[in-house]
Amino acid sequence: MNNSADSSMVQAFREVMAHVCTPVAVITAIDGDRAHGTTVSAFSSLSMNPPMMMVSLDRASDLLAIIRRTGGFGVNVLAHHQDAEALRFARKGDDEFEGIEWTTTSGVPRLTESSGWVACRAASFVDGGDHVVVFGDIVDADHATAEPLTYHARAFGTHVAADIAP
Repeated sequence: MNNSADSSMVQAFREVMAHVCTPVAVITAIDGDRAHGTTVSAFSSLSMNPPMMMVSLDRASDLLAIIRRTGGFGVNVLAHHQDAEALRFARKGDDEFEGIEWTTTSGVPRLTESSGWVACRAASFVDGGDHVVVFGDIVDADHATAEPLTYHARAFGTHVAADIAP
């Protein structure tokens, strides 16, 4: 099988995925005394027993290398008002945490205003094309009442419940 994707198929797939509403998270880790993070929309719960999550990271990601080395990572589910943070962590930079309120909890960076937060220990890594799926055992979790940030049609927003009559 040819692993090189046809450019028209890649574009068609990109358009399909642009029309899927996804939550937005910042995946974090600590390397020595420095916090690192990157914005993702490809993450999900995997198992309730035992509690596990999965996150997809670009195989060239500096954060992926840190997680492989340290074994720990945080999943910060962004709140509806954190679109600036989503954009900030999506760009490579020297100190994406500058000016951001965060703490270290269970050994990983936790963004203070996130609507949800999970600390994980990497359990396994699975190659998938140009990405690697990281499976994580959940070691700590917390949530807030803030509505989540979502991404749909190349724009940030939040969930609004449908008004469906019974």
